[in-house]
Amino acid sequence: MEGRWKRGRGVAASWYGIARTATIDRAGAWAELDDGGTAKVVTGVTEIGEGILTVLAQIAADELGVRPEDVTIGDNDTARSPEAAHAGATRQTYMIGNAVALACREARGRLDAVLAEIWGVEAAVIEAFNGEVWARGTNKRMTMREAVDSCKRRGVVPVGAGHFTAHGTGLDPVDGSGAPWQAYVFGAQVAEVEVDTLTGEVQVLGMWAVHDVGRAINPRGVEGQIEGGIVQGLGQALMEDYQTVDGQPVTHGFAKYILPTSLDIPQINCRLVEDPDPKSPLGAKGIGEPALVPTAPAIMNAIHDAIGVRITSLPATPERILAGLAALRAKAIAAAE
Repeated sequence: MEGRWKRGRGVAASWYGIARTATIDRAGAWAELDDGGTAKVVTGVTEIGEGILTVLAQIAADELGVRPEDVTIGDNDTARSPEAAHAGATRQTYMIGNAVALACREARGRLDAVLAEIWGVEAAVIEAFNGEVWARGTNKRMTMREAVDSCKRRGVVPVGAGHFTAHGTGLDPVDGSGAPWQAYVFGAQVAEVEVDTLTGEVQVLGMWAVHDVGRAINPRGVEGQIEGGIVQGLGQALMEDYQTVDGQPVTHGFAKYILPTSLDIPQINCRLVEDPDPKSPLGAKGIGEPALVPTAPAIMNAIHDAIGVRITSLPATPERILAGLAALRAKAIAAAE
């Protein structure tokens, strides 16, 4: 592209490990089908805005056969609920989601066993969805409220506990080799940028992201996580410059620590790859940090494609872009001589 503004595209791929195996990762949960055909789940989960409570309600609803709005996520005080461990490392859906699924399956198993006896059928043919329970291939049907009442009248409470642990392998104490993670989230992103060679400013015109999330429990939520990661990566790539001198911060406020605004966000195009994880009861993996990992490298590769400058220190500020262009010109002049 001739003239002052140069365009380029860059691609970057990534992988990200979840569920520690060298030091065991684990999570637990309780689940119960209540009177009225509703359900509650108790686990020490921490909601920090990533939407895990919605995901857990969806998982419980799917496993128990009730509506998501009929699921209550109970008290998450770790003094009164099973361990769920920390919120981070893209582990919540993978670890806690699987613990909740296993707890719900145990509760449903208790319910189905009673209904199978009442209806004279095999428990394997009993299905439930949206608050209704039926025996496949028969006319046997009742509401979840009636099913729970029938269960409790026979002295059985449809409650379950679930515990999910990453498979522990440990690492070789001599050379550190081994399998530190149980599952991996793979992804790739493409960035298209336009570079102003006069001012050194970079504008991201578009981002295309494809990530393998195992099974998308909440596809819209997954896309939101990817979009958020890309926005964060754009800030890391082009704007956020935290400076220290002799270990002391000299960036004291947001006047100089620049963050992306809505005007800086390009068109973001997401595609989800669903390759279920074989070690996950749900098949789901996760998408938190993995959405951020390839963004800055893709933008740096796009800048290189546009102007031939390889930026090796983030962020790619206008000053660094102009310095890179000046170095290219000096090298070309020296080669001509």
